[in-house]
Amino acid sequence: MKLRSKLWSAALLLVAALWSIAAFAENTDQKIVVKDVGFSTPESVEYYPAEDVYLVTNINGDPSAIDGNGFISKLKPDGTVVDLKWIDGTKKDVTLNAPKGAAVVGTHLFVADCNQVQVFDLPSGVQASSITIEGSTFLNGMTPGPEESVYVTDSGFNAGFKPSGTDAVYQVWADGHHETILMNKEMGHPNGIWDHKGRLIVNTLGSGKMFGITPDGMQTELPSPPKGGLDGLVELANGHFLVTSWDASAIYEMDQEGNYSVFADSLKSPADIGIDTKRNRVLVPLFTANEVVILPLDGAMKK
Repeated sequence: MKLRSKLWSAALLLVAALWSIAAFAENTDQKIVVKDVGFSTPESVEYYPAEDVYLVTNINGDPSAIDGNGFISKLKPDGTVVDLKWIDGTKKDVTLNAPKGAAVVGTHLFVADCNQVQVFDLPSGVQASSITIEGSTFLNGMTPGPEESVYVTDSGFNAGFKPSGTDAVYQVWADGHHETILMNKEMGHPNGIWDHKGRLIVNTLGSGKMFGITPDGMQTELPSPPKGGLDGLVELANGHFLVTSWDASAIYEMDQEGNYSVFADSLKSPADIGIDTKRNRVLVPLFTANEVVILPLDGAMKK
């Protein structure tokens, strides 16, 4: 009887485990809202495939303040917080003020931070360097570039979101080398950025426009979404783009012909989005709501 009881208990545990796995698999196709966990002005969510986790940058105060209190959270794909302050600007060996856009490139995590790009080693999270971009004021959007570099926008703001006239796009390497790709105070406060086969695609927070930058630095206008306040920008595997809009409280999807449709709405202050390429998800930080929303992409990632 004891043996039968043990076998029965083991069978129940196995069924429970299989049910849990199945429930999680089903949950990957469902909306997940991560809130009330300690986020403080989350600005960007980046997928880190090597550890299968999400990295969330938290401004934690004034987006333009050099206050040393920014932090980066680490989440599991089910929304569980692994470490709220995995990288913490209050620690003596870390420089992190108001972290915004981020990008995983090779064994480094690059983070836009006021007038600096902070670089951290992966997977340790130990700071490798702090790169000052002279003349910049509000480094913001970021995307991986060639040769283990990143492209980063300067949205051109001072405190209180007053224009600074420093609107620009830079290319930055982990060793501190950086180059100006384009500087133009009439850019309209560039924010989200994506490297599309050597051509940079940029959206703007101020003017609500989209434009491209050719390899030789020429700026070309692109179709723009119905509403502005543009922030996050990612390209999907099918060649479509997702663009977040504060004015619309939505994410727009732009097809290859430049036509826009609403991908998701009722998203207050959607900022710099990321893509979980393993599960076909879009990762949405809600800047003023202190939440991260995880949405299924369904077939949008499939070619």
